[in-house]
Amino acid sequence: MHKVFGVLSLLWKLYIAIIFFIIAILMYPFFLIVLIRPTWKKKSFKLFIIWSWMMRILCFYRIKTIESAELPEGPYVIVSNHTSYLDIFFMHSILPKYPFVFLGKSELLYYPIIRTYFKNLNIPVYRNDKRKSGQAYLLSEKAVKEGWSLVIFPEATISNVDCPKMLPFKHGAFKLAKSLNIPILPLTFTSNYKLFSDPTNILGPAQPGVCNLYIHPYISVETINKLEVLELTQKCFDIINRPILEEFPQFKD
Repeated sequence: MHKVFGVLSLLWKLYIAIIFFIIAILMYPFFLIVLIRPTWKKKSFKLFIIWSWMMRILCFYRIKTIESAELPEGPYVIVSNHTSYLDIFFMHSILPKYPFVFLGKSELLYYPIIRTYFKNLNIPVYRNDKRKSGQAYLLSEKAVKEGWSLVIFPEATISNVDCPKMLPFKHGAFKLAKSLNIPILPLTFTSNYKLFSDPTNILGPAQPGVCNLYIHPYISVETINKLEVLELTQKCFDIINRPILEEFPQFKD
């Protein structure tokens, strides 16, 4: 029976991939247009919102917002747990009023089509090249000055073990928030791992369904400045982890 569900999940992943690439190809000319002028870049965010909604509608995913704090205008450093690529696909339609760019691993630049979207509209992070890592900071600083928030997944990868149990957080997002003097907005996804698991897990879970979302109260600049990086990292980890422990008490051990 497990293999049967695994095969069905694989077919669903293939369906998601087909929908994703069809949308990517159809919207490619529109993104090329907004990239002609730097002043048009923010229009790309509206295109991503449309893309996000199309993925949700065509792939039968519903967002259930269990907690939703009131938020002032950004920019923020937006941090979230990371168990699925759906965390990325949903983000634009979840936070349509807060234009953001992703800081993500530079390996994404190796993928055709995705490379164009990511390189020109987000910020690649070269984790093994200190010089290029410095460039990522300068681009982040520039983006914030232009009114963009920054989305970072502090776990830095998707775990294939005991999802949605979180991996330890890297400190980069929290150093960046302190350095740029902007608040942090924590999010938690508790069900995306079973809606679309990492594609490298060939027979891992995938299905239509409901995304459980928690939008936590933001952490103010004043609070950030009072905490050391390690303390801030732990504080954010605990905030994001709370709903996971509530839904999955077995991870409390």
